[in-house]
Amino acid sequence: MTEPLLDLLRAHDLGVLATIKRDGRPQLSNVNYTIDEAARTVRVSVTDDRAKVYNVRRDPRVSLLVMARDGWTYAVAEGTAELTPVAAAPDDPVVEELIDVFRLIGGEHPDWAEYRAAMVADKRLVLRLQVDRVYGRAS
Repeated sequence: MTEPLLDLLRAHDLGVLATIKRDGRPQLSNVNYTIDEAARTVRVSVTDDRAKVYNVRRDPRVSLLVMARDGWTYAVAEGTAELTPVAAAPDDPVVEELIDVFRLIGGEHPDWAEYRAAMVADKRLVLRLQVDRVYGRAS
């Protein structure tokens, strides 16, 4: 990843995730994300019953668009996504990863027991985008 584009990805935690619909058109979702630079991986908390999850299961090619406020400075991270299993119990490894994603984006939660239960009830999982390419326009 080039440094100016990486700086843009680091500076934000809100982007637009693009997956591929059955008919080949893009499906776009606003998402919060966190990036692990060393692993070249973007992680997003997602819900099992959403279009983006269905699309990734069918075709794992994914792009994430992040823009600066001016709209002209942007970075697109492209790659292949994988999905964790759906959170099945408050103490399972998926919930632990969801907690890690939450902390990296939003800090501490006021009630982790409530959060853990909500992750299971919401059928949450983690989308991991393995970044193969980054392109864009840095200012």
